[in-house]
Amino acid sequence: MVLHYRTYDLPFEYPFTISNGRTKTHQPTLIVALQLGPFWGFGEAPAISYYNITVAQMVADLEAKKRMVEKFALTEPERYWHYLHHLYPQNPFLVCALDMAGWDLFGKMKGKPLYELWNTSFTDNTPVTDYTIGIDTIDTMVAKMKAKPWPVYKIKLGTPDDIGIIEALREHTDAVFRVDANAAWTLEEALEKIPQLKALGVELIEQPLARDNWEGMKVLYQQSPLPLFADESCVLEGDVVKCKDHFHGINIKLTKCSGITPAIRMIRQARELGLKVMMGSMNESSIGSAAIAAFLPQLDYADLDGPLLLKEDKATGIVYNNGRVELSGKPGLGITPAL
Repeated sequence: MVLHYRTYDLPFEYPFTISNGRTKTHQPTLIVALQLGPFWGFGEAPAISYYNITVAQMVADLEAKKRMVEKFALTEPERYWHYLHHLYPQNPFLVCALDMAGWDLFGKMKGKPLYELWNTSFTDNTPVTDYTIGIDTIDTMVAKMKAKPWPVYKIKLGTPDDIGIIEALREHTDAVFRVDANAAWTLEEALEKIPQLKALGVELIEQPLARDNWEGMKVLYQQSPLPLFADESCVLEGDVVKCKDHFHGINIKLTKCSGITPAIRMIRQARELGLKVMMGSMNESSIGSAAIAAFLPQLDYADLDGPLLLKEDKATGIVYNNGRVELSGKPGLGITPAL
């Protein structure tokens, strides 16, 4: 195999703000390609400062062991992930990009899209994706929502006026609301706010408390009138079992968990534990988002609006139709890069 890569700083359509005042205007991302004869496989990993992994670090790690990445004889993507996992034990984001490229390459070699390799298919019951409204002034949040009519919205909260925000948004739509607190609430705040959010038509709450507040989550799990989903509390495979009796479901992020291969196992484990499964975006372009979309037949909820939030994309092959995600049906990820 021959390895290629490029880095990008993709601009957001709007400044993207979540709890604790964390705002971004651009999404740094690494896009990799594995070339094997006439076949090319592509993968992506956005850099997220919260997890202390930068694009520069991913590139440095890649360059340090580039020949070892290239020399693997790709016969099964799962074996390649294990090889990469041991090659880069401290960089799951980079492993994700390479694992994704390996799966894309394998799908093209087999002539099948990934969801067919996994014996799944799209149906009328395949979940729609939400569209995220980041924290801003209430007027701006309302304007963002009205500019993008959508059946399901994910609303970022974690402000002194969380209830006021949802009340204002609810005046303008009957759409489904999901709330993502990004670990901003205390237990007391969550116990006070969640019943009010339920009355305002909110469907579920994502990561209400700090990621390591397991005692608080146990109490909240027992009392919450809405389903609770782990995000920051469920990063790697070993976190799934900890979520039982603390959350009703998990949000899997391919970049955080280190790729497609461990995500497959996380879904299986979650099902065995009786947990619902969401898969989420980390603002990937259509390259990384196509990998998420391939999982749609296996999910209960979907959050893959990365390309909708970005002003600039790096591939075609995904169509968003009022929440429905339509893939091209081409082999592998099914995307055509525009690099």
